[in-house]
Amino acid sequence: MNSFIESGFWILLIIIVHSYLIYPIIIFFISKLYSQPEFKDFAPSISILIAAYNEEKVIEDRIQNINNLVYDFDKVEVLVGSDCSSDSTNSKLNSLKKNHPWLKVFLFDKRRGKASILNDLVKQSKNEILIFTDANTVFDKKAIKSLMNYFQDQTIGGVSGRLILTDANVDSNESVEETKYWKYETKLKKSEGRCGTLIGANGGIFAIRRELFKPIPIEKAVTDDLFISLNVLSKKFKFKYCYESFATEDVGKDVSTEYKRKVRFAATNFQTLLNFKNLLFNQNLLVSYAFWSHKVIRWFFPFITLFVLLMTIYLLTYSNIYLFILILQLSFYFLAIIGAVFSRFGIRIKVFSLPYFFVLANYAIIRGFIKFLRKEHSTVWESTQR
Repeated sequence: MNSFIESGFWILLIIIVHSYLIYPIIIFFISKLYSQPEFKDFAPSISILIAAYNEEKVIEDRIQNINNLVYDFDKVEVLVGSDCSSDSTNSKLNSLKKNHPWLKVFLFDKRRGKASILNDLVKQSKNEILIFTDANTVFDKKAIKSLMNYFQDQTIGGVSGRLILTDANVDSNESVEETKYWKYETKLKKSEGRCGTLIGANGGIFAIRRELFKPIPIEKAVTDDLFISLNVLSKKFKFKYCYESFATEDVGKDVSTEYKRKVRFAATNFQTLLNFKNLLFNQNLLVSYAFWSHKVIRWFFPFITLFVLLMTIYLLTYSNIYLFILILQLSFYFLAIIGAVFSRFGIRIKVFSLPYFFVLANYAIIRGFIKFLRKEHSTVWESTQR
């Protein structure tokens, strides 16, 4: 029995280290085996899709940002669906479409959620490539031009751009930790994309071939950008990452705001997993390896760490190594507690704030999992305050 628990302990510990440290290193070196072709300029017809709800603060700037893109607008249509917005979003959209013939506005009089809006917009779209983005995203002028070049390769079904999280209030905004973690994620996505196995596009800037779109489930909420990405991979097409194509978004105004967003995403991530069980043991072993390592293990990470903590306590009398590991675990949680206290007073010290952010993010997964089990995750969403 004791040997069984001890073996289980080390297996789980290796899984933890693998997901956050070993896998990024392995996928980085695997990516170096893939040559990157040099594409010529390619400009297929594109449909840019935006689901909006109460975006009066950003919608005008968003349309102007698209208007400034370097692209042939004879091949562009922009479809914006307002999900029964209760602010001035609708009136602003109606005004904007008068000056932009490529802008198509759809005003829905019933709240149904982002998935339903996107499904309807895809039905109304007509162009070859679908580009998904958000109302608060800001494209670089050449972002779409760079993104489209990848579609010259018929084996590529989707391409994600690079999303840069900005934090204008870096001295007072607690969410700076989100930007630090995102830089780590960006490097990982770059490696996966080079292999054509990107697990989860950046929701603010990604594109797929029109024929590869599968309607997003609306009965049970899923993570829409992840669902669309995994569906492309499940159809045996490559999903690439274009580092040169970038956009920016502001992070949430504070840790509390980001926490609520992470709880919602955690719940929908588990629901998304049920739709793509086939990717867990796929014919493309690299896709399965990436899916397990980058997503699935991390979704169950807080439960794994809890088991590791309990096993460590059980094994304390067997070796001093377990005492050392327990001290490391408790020290990390102690730093997180201090970080939580400091956070309430607007104090940020990395040695405390980073453990606090990490623990809070994983606690959000637990809360999200509970919402998933209780079927409390809704398809209707509230925009993150930024």
